[in-house]
Amino acid sequence: MLLRLPTSLSEARRCLADGAVPVGGATLVWAQWQRDGFPEQAVSLRRLPEANAVDAQTLGAAVLLHQVDERVPEVLRRAAASIGTGAVRRTATVGGNIVGSTLRCLLPPALVLDARATVMDGDGPYEAELAEVVAKRPLMLDIRWRSPLVSGYYKAPGEAGGPPPLVVATAVHAEEDGGRRLLTAVRDGGEVLSGSVPATADAGRVLGALEGTALGGLPGEARDVVRREVADVLGRADA
Repeated sequence: MLLRLPTSLSEARRCLADGAVPVGGATLVWAQWQRDGFPEQAVSLRRLPEANAVDAQTLGAAVLLHQVDERVPEVLRRAAASIGTGAVRRTATVGGNIVGSTLRCLLPPALVLDARATVMDGDGPYEAELAEVVAKRPLMLDIRWRSPLVSGYYKAPGEAGGPPPLVVATAVHAEEDGGRRLLTAVRDGGEVLSGSVPATADAGRVLGALEGTALGGLPGEARDVVRREVADVLGRADA
């Protein structure tokens, strides 16, 4: 297998045009390739500057999970720190978790940040909704988001090899009209659900509004966790 390491967008585009398969951190695909056979070519973005950015509104797809630090919102930082073991976090990438993983621990945080992805095909880079990224699995360069006022993340304890643990991500954003909006995303089993409602001063009203979104169909235990996490993030937004 030839591993290609582009250093520019034009070179990365040529790799895709030549049929190179995205490899990410190889934590997910290596075992599959050992079982099913290796591709002729793979492409890694670890030397591409655009895929290694980390700042208050951008996270590159080639960034290793252990490199996700205080430069990004709390919800993303805590999510990255909860994934796998230290050894996994020193190898796995942001793009591999969102695009290649079935667990996608970073997807709920990205949703509550109202993030969009920059992806690339043979014609070059373009912006895409996260739903498209999950469905089509393109080569992802980065995610970009609106900076929230506050955010929070909860991941239930889980066992290795067991079912995906419950994940609840929350964020409160300022709106252009002076109001605020609460975004909440939940991974329950293999499904990710989200809801967006006005973040008024009345926490009970906010929680009632969330019941009218897709989150209203969650089982009781998950809804209890959502209520707790939403109350916490609203309280910190008002502090």
